[in-house]
Amino acid sequence: MEYVQERVTTLHDLTDPTPAAPTDRATVVVPMTEREYAGLAPDRVLSELERVDPARVVVPLRAPGDRVSPFADWLADYDLTLSVLWCNGPRLEGLLDDHGLDGEAGKGRDVWLGLGQALDGEYVVVHDADTKSYSRADVARLLYPLAEGYDFSKGYYARVENGRLYGRLFRLFFVPLVRALQGRRDAAVLRYLASFRYALAGEFAATTALAERLRTQRSWGLEVGTLGDAFEHAGFAGSAQVDLGTYEHDHRAVSGPTGLSDMSRHVGAALFRAVADHGVDPDYGSLPDRYCEAARSLVRSYELDAGFNGLGYDRGDELEQVETYAAAIEPPGPDRRLPAWADAPISPAAVAEAAEADLEAA
Repeated sequence: MEYVQERVTTLHDLTDPTPAAPTDRATVVVPMTEREYAGLAPDRVLSELERVDPARVVVPLRAPGDRVSPFADWLADYDLTLSVLWCNGPRLEGLLDDHGLDGEAGKGRDVWLGLGQALDGEYVVVHDADTKSYSRADVARLLYPLAEGYDFSKGYYARVENGRLYGRLFRLFFVPLVRALQGRRDAAVLRYLASFRYALAGEFAATTALAERLRTQRSWGLEVGTLGDAFEHAGFAGSAQVDLGTYEHDHRAVSGPTGLSDMSRHVGAALFRAVADHGVDPDYGSLPDRYCEAARSLVRSYELDAGFNGLGYDRGDELEQVETYAAAIEPPGPDRRLPAWADAPISPAAVAEAAEADLEAA
């Protein structure tokens, strides 16, 4: 048990708390895809949310047309004030296209659409639906700092399953990459990013005043991009991170079109955009080597920690992943972030109207 503070305020799980928090003034956004339909993990999440009884639950859903009605019917069985936002319905897609918001669809765009529906409240909580160990206490923990005057709250947790360490993209890519960037310039934004114990966690909470200022990455860079904007609008003084214990998530292979290798390119691009927004200009020529040096040092530390805890550890596999991730270190290319809702060319009400019409026609 430890209670060390990071540069951002860090709340620890010392007594298994469920603190008093304004859950009745919060909208919970839970993005889902067709693979979550009637699954055990989503069922646990929704059942726990029934016990939280938030003001509202918004489910941004990305699914084929023939799956939408059964999915909505399944969700309607839960005792929640819940609305389904079909993110790839034809009317909603057309609305986005008409306003120049077409382009890549992914988790980030789904969350952006969901955030728009939460702006009429006071607080918003965002988390994934694939968490097998989800607890109703998570919502209260994320909201607690906001009720005490903070603007942004980020969850962190341990990823230990099946006798081994997970969280590979965070451990082996994000952390050493940030350290490599810090080695050349110790900018405030880098200190901020390095303060979060699990920067790639999908769980966060924010005041709606901050949420409407977030420029959202369209896909897997969502979490890093959110931190970049949180630094700008909340800063160290307005940000906190909260211990959510040990999480069990779905795991991805390293290779393949939806694997960690592909994800690393999105995460790297989001990171480079976030630091560039605050004056950091990476030397992309030397950065891969500096990243590899930092990552290899961490592999040695992870190996020792795993052995200390009696966990399995494949050093060769981890080093091979480092080499794979190094190929993702490149300039981020065109900025395709979605606009903050405060600046968007469409309104959340227009999105809700289009999505409702799509759902009725499905």
